Amino acid sequence: MERRRLGRTGLEVSIVVFGGAAFIGGASRREADRAIEKALEYGVNYFDIAPTYGESEVLVRPWVQKYRDKIFVACKTLKRSRGEAYEELMRSLERTGAEYFDLYQFHGVEEKDLGTIFGPEGAAEAFLEAKERGLIKCIGITGHFASTLLKALEKFDFDTVMFPLNFVLARHRTPRNDYGPLLDLAGRRDIGTLAIKSVAKGRWSGNRRYKTWYEPFDSQEDVDMSLWFVLSEGVTAAPTPGDLRLLEKFLDAGRRFRPLNPEEREELMRRAEGLQPLFS
Repeated sequence: MERRRLGRTGLEVSIVVFGGAAFIGGASRREADRAIEKALEYGVNYFDIAPTYGESEVLVRPWVQKYRDKIFVACKTLKRSRGEAYEELMRSLERTGAEYFDLYQFHGVEEKDLGTIFGPEGAAEAFLEAKERGLIKCIGITGHFASTLLKALEKFDFDTVMFPLNFVLARHRTPRNDYGPLLDLAGRRDIGTLAIKSVAKGRWSGNRRYKTWYEPFDSQEDVDMSLWFVLSEGVTAAPTPGDLRLLEKFLDAGRRFRPLNPEEREELMRRAEGLQPLFS
């Protein structure tokens, strides 16, 4: 699988990230081991976990211990104060069995969180202390709205930024969800970019066939086109969907990645005309 440089970190990571969100609905040790082993077979070297992703921290533990020098491990926190963020970081390290995380991220940041995170005794202080102590190597941020992330980047010099990007969203851009300016800024500042929700079709309108909170594209052809569109936009990598049943299709699409040509991109824009993006 192709690898790309993750911005200023200088690290080469697989264009597909194993997303621990797939463990939110519950996964047995056997299911988790099978999924992680499959990801490694396809060439994935980047694993993204979080305390809110079910038992993801515990389920990746034996693999982190076995391959620590060969894989990139990212974790996240929803805590916004210094004390709570530091406490959760230490707990995540213990549960994962890691001495450090390659990347630690402010998770799901909303505009209302910025004052707390970057204020006195905010979580940013905990991140900086942890980095000084060698508990984390890089600092990132994730969120659902590009406009919020742009404001965060005015306050802190992040190493990575994670945000939604898919062809439906590209067709229905607004000032709040337009990822273009965010990608431009990240490029100028050499920030690694990570695209979530790459196979999102929209919100569920009928029976929920998957554990994802959005309705995903699920045929191999649609997964191919969805992921290839995202990777053709210039992001570093994209996490796998939040359902293990989609894992192998996504991994296969990643292994066979090729940039979309203008005709294919235009066809996707036509397909998206009647669809409603998740974040509008």
